[in-house]
Amino acid sequence: MQPTSGAAGLAPEPTSGAAVYATHPTSAPPVSAPPAAPQEAAEHVSRETPTPDEDDPPLAMEALRAVQILNPSGEITMPRPAHPRVLAVANQKGGVGKTTTTVNLAVALALHGNRVLVVDLDPQGNASTGLNVPHHAGVPDVYDCLIDNVPLAEVAQAVEGIPNLFCVPATIDLAGAEIELVSVVARESRLARAISAHPEKFDYVFIDCPPSLGLLTVNALCAAQEVLIPIQCEYYALEGLNQLINNINLVRQHLNPTLDVSTILLTMYDRRTRLADAVEQDVRNHFGSKVLEAVIPRNVRVSEAPSYGQSVMTYDPGSRGATSYFEAALEIANRGVNTGGTA
Repeated sequence: MQPTSGAAGLAPEPTSGAAVYATHPTSAPPVSAPPAAPQEAAEHVSRETPTPDEDDPPLAMEALRAVQILNPSGEITMPRPAHPRVLAVANQKGGVGKTTTTVNLAVALALHGNRVLVVDLDPQGNASTGLNVPHHAGVPDVYDCLIDNVPLAEVAQAVEGIPNLFCVPATIDLAGAEIELVSVVARESRLARAISAHPEKFDYVFIDCPPSLGLLTVNALCAAQEVLIPIQCEYYALEGLNQLINNINLVRQHLNPTLDVSTILLTMYDRRTRLADAVEQDVRNHFGSKVLEAVIPRNVRVSEAPSYGQSVMTYDPGSRGATSYFEAALEIANRGVNTGGTA
């Protein structure tokens, strides 16, 4: 990221010194003028450069900055639900924004007073990357909970710089869990048991599902009360939606009668195309009030943030992507309160 230009990056003007020396040729050349005063330069310092006297970790300062930008008056609150809400973020199509949605909603809610747990159930471990949580081989992860009954509290890690946010990482070991779970007793409810046994109660638990309808996704649907479906505003995103809804209905009928598709979020919306508008209208006509009013636009900052180990909420809180996810999180929080904890 390029730092902003300003007084701190300008060389001192040589003309004034030269003029003085020409007027007094017998005197020694003057010492070069120092750079701009610290107060003046500080206004142009890059967002990634903390001032020397700040003691807080850089990510914690970014989190504070994000709240100040997204909610400068402090009047907007994201109320805590009366009961814990467990949401599976699911869509068997890849690249629709499941992980991005999980990470940014979790950060937005945590920055506004909610206790949030993210369970990374995708073997790719992208949610762990986005939250800057170690997930290399050998790190205790969700695989240990599913296969070896390790308590969730032993593998959950606090997310640096974001208070009240925790993440259960996924390592490459999780890739073999689909096969190993086949012969395990009560294979569909392993994750549900692990979450319910956690000694701390969270306001929100987000489960980032893999792009498939295998046993890992079934575990997420059995553990959740609600399903959040991100839908990319393109035609292919609608093709597999019926199959996903059918699978959710099967899980509801046979394994988890309380499961409900509570939230639909439109992602990667490009207002310049008629297709995006057509997809939005089709989804709203079919799902009605389940579709959030907030729509996530295509935004390069959203794509850049994971390379810095951050969510877009802290990476660039003034961007369209960050403000859109902030609005979506606020809408989800208000819906939960209005419906008694489950949307």
